[in-house]
Amino acid sequence: MLDHTHLAARRSFVTSANGHAEFPIQNLPLGVFSPAGGTKRAGVAIGDEVLDLDAVLAAGLLDGAAEEAAAAAKGGALNAMLALGTPPRRALRHRLFELLGDDSAERSRVEGMLHAANNCVLHLPARIGDYTDFYAGITHAANVGALFRPDNPLLPNYKYVPIGYHGRASSVVASGHAVRRPNGQRKPASETTPSFGPSRNLDYELELGIWIGPGNALGEPIPIGEAGQHIAGFCLLNDWSARDIQGWEYQPLGPFLAKNFCTTISPWIVTPEAMAPFRSSQPKRPEGDPKPMHYLWDERDQASGALELELEVFLLTPGMREKGLPPHRLSLAHACALYWTPAQLVAHHACGGCNLRPGDLLGTGTISTESGFGSLLEITRGGKQPVELASGETRRFLEDGDEVVLRGHARREGFAGIGFGECRGVVTPAP
Repeated sequence: MLDHTHLAARRSFVTSANGHAEFPIQNLPLGVFSPAGGTKRAGVAIGDEVLDLDAVLAAGLLDGAAEEAAAAAKGGALNAMLALGTPPRRALRHRLFELLGDDSAERSRVEGMLHAANNCVLHLPARIGDYTDFYAGITHAANVGALFRPDNPLLPNYKYVPIGYHGRASSVVASGHAVRRPNGQRKPASETTPSFGPSRNLDYELELGIWIGPGNALGEPIPIGEAGQHIAGFCLLNDWSARDIQGWEYQPLGPFLAKNFCTTISPWIVTPEAMAPFRSSQPKRPEGDPKPMHYLWDERDQASGALELELEVFLLTPGMREKGLPPHRLSLAHACALYWTPAQLVAHHACGGCNLRPGDLLGTGTISTESGFGSLLEITRGGKQPVELASGETRRFLEDGDEVVLRGHARREGFAGIGFGECRGVVTPAP
């Protein structure tokens, strides 16, 4: 999948894109935005600007498969474009790369179609029909299991089956949306009966989001060797979690109110084409771990199905804002720590005949490594070891006014690094 659009030496006439940590010309992620005083439309991030894809289409600057892709993106949601699959999406990338290059023959026309990102509102890039959250971060699973089951951290099925549950699509929001602390039933071990009220142990979870492109017919599984073609891109995902509500309600059917109140995602879809230089082999499983079953095993996926992606979590408290302090980095983790590849998650989701649809969203589950944990539950060991911040504050779990910021960057020698933009949310008081 590597081609001229991945060359590190290529530059854009959009000056801010050259050397940009997130959106150089080698990235070109897709999204939906509103310019100042305007309506929702398809856009592409380039440096500190957003290119109006609807305007590019209307100006007649696209043809063939690229035009087909842009036409399908009209209407304020990208579902129809995601459904087209790889060839039209790649054709659009190639044409945009040409239009935005520093040698673009259409520079004078394209310049008028750019909007300062700071003046734009970013929306969810697609209508999310269904949202499924997996549990593919084995370090996180082991850490959490050790808190509650010290003698048996991982349940017997973990290394055989990609664990997941169906979440709530209606409460998925774009970065910047406020996160209201949920109410629910809580019963800590120190109390004899449950009580109802605001969550006392609100947490974040560092995850990667997977956007589904072409779907599958009901009853027809997706073979593992074809699963990658059903992935339209990636984003950052914060699966906010009310740990005290979860601890009381999750048996026997799993998460419910502890998870369904809000999930925040970064607004740009970073395409598989942009991530091509940052593919890597899936880490070899430890000695004695079972080999994935045949429907989850593909040699090509094992050779290049993982992602070289660095993930960070930052916390900004009201006290830190008052003192002018920068956000405190809580975690640095890597997507290669996932026990299952994105393609394996897709293949497993559809193996029983479930029909995935364009714009469906999958979460990988919390990503932790030994050098960086993806949740406060792990960092504070269930709240027993509070985090000390530069402001003099401490945190067991999140408090009202706290802002959590996720960032993701892909880097590899010889290629221009790309980013995902921020995934941020401020906690507001319970109703």
